[in-house]
Amino acid sequence: MSPSPSRDAWRQHVLRQRGLRRLVQQGLCAGLAWLAGAAAAQTIGSASPSQRATAQRAVSAGVPLTALAPDAPTSHTVRSGDTLWSIASLFLRSPWRWPALWGMNLAEVANPHRIYPGQLLVLIKTADGAQLRLAQASTPTELPPPIPDVQRLPRIRSLPPPVGAIATVPLQLITPFLEQVMVVDPKALAEAPRIVATPQGRLLISQGETAYVLGDLGKTSSFALLRQGKPLRDPFSGELLGQEAGVVGTADLVRAAGSANGLPVPATLLMTSANREAGVGDRVVPLPPRDCCGDAPHAPHSPMGAIAGQVVSIYGEALSAGQNQVVAINRGEHEGIERGQVLALWRAGARAMDPNGVQAQTLQLPDEPSGLLLVFRVYDRVSYALILSAFEPVRPGDRFTQPKASP
Repeated sequence: MSPSPSRDAWRQHVLRQRGLRRLVQQGLCAGLAWLAGAAAAQTIGSASPSQRATAQRAVSAGVPLTALAPDAPTSHTVRSGDTLWSIASLFLRSPWRWPALWGMNLAEVANPHRIYPGQLLVLIKTADGAQLRLAQASTPTELPPPIPDVQRLPRIRSLPPPVGAIATVPLQLITPFLEQVMVVDPKALAEAPRIVATPQGRLLISQGETAYVLGDLGKTSSFALLRQGKPLRDPFSGELLGQEAGVVGTADLVRAAGSANGLPVPATLLMTSANREAGVGDRVVPLPPRDCCGDAPHAPHSPMGAIAGQVVSIYGEALSAGQNQVVAINRGEHEGIERGQVLALWRAGARAMDPNGVQAQTLQLPDEPSGLLLVFRVYDRVSYALILSAFEPVRPGDRFTQPKASP
């Protein structure tokens, strides 16, 4: 008995939904590019020749022996659940110096060696420093002589497919964020097509339901549905850096816009996946089937030059944040921020009175380190970072710099 038409339709709907769920994670930056326009990325690739030379020397030398953790193992078998950060923490006092230990050049920092569960990492120590390498199977130095009059067939070796390469940090900490948040230009968001009505006149729609959209949808057939969030302002200047928008879900074009009886007829969209219910007023942006942000794990590394800025906001409704929470910072591609960079957090020093001086005077106490950030999503003028460690609560206005090099 052949499947019924309704079953076939449902099967196609499920397949399309799965594909679009993937597109949500892969295509958010493309929606941003449509909104904000093409922005020239000024990333670490524009480093000066002297900075590049310094980085290459670090690659060839590895790290000094004093940079190793006191209890650094001589080897480590990669396990499921390991991350670049957790492995680096096993071997180093400062985990963000992982690229030098692993011997990565500038290109490999952005697209590091693929490390998979089951591989054996070996720590190699010399008088000049230490490096980490994958254990290699021994191979014969000479091939046996050919046998006359015998036709040799190519040797085929079957290898099991690798289980996924380990990521920089646990993906479960940032994947929900990547699927649900993006930064857009406020003016472009205000001008984007919007949901104006539903078939039954309801205010909210769910997955599998339709919505009517007014505005120019272009030639795209798949879309992200956005809801305006909080503005991101520079804590120092008050300048508007971007608009945080929540990704409500995805939708497919069912029927293009038109006109009837001299009146405009809005386009019809089918909501194919949902992070939450969509509603009248939500904005619609294209969701092209491409990955503009890359999904390779970026190795945790320090910026090549000096960088300084401030925490803009805590993601969510909290007033302060701790380890494994997400913050927005007021630096982006324009200032050379890139994914994988580790930044040092500082808490501003308080003012105090000198109680024993001949004359009372006010003192400004020095700033103190308060934690580490790892950047995982970068826009033109703002970025999002995961708090790797926090000695005390992180609040908007806290400043950050490049990490202080340690031995």
